[in-house]
Amino acid sequence: MDAYLEEELYDLLTFCIQNSPSSADYSSKKERIQEIGRELYNDGGVDSMVNMYFAIQNRIKEEIQKDANSYRSWWNGITDEWKY
Repeated sequence: MDAYLEEELYDLLTFCIQNSPSSADYSSKKERIQEIGRELYNDGGVDSMVNMYFAIQNRIKEEIQKDANSYRSWWNGITDEWKY
């Protein structure tokens, strides 16, 4: 499951990084990113969220030379332990 979610999250974040918030699919992709955060938390807690985001952040930095740090806040509110 994690490998599938990692690929999906990578694709979604890459789209959001490379497109404007006014893009047609931006809001639906943001919502799915938030759903993935909830799925990760429900499956493995905040550690699962941290591990996934770390992997995604590194992939994005290496593969498209962009920074995904600012998108971490999209998972705020899932748990009090996640505050970005």
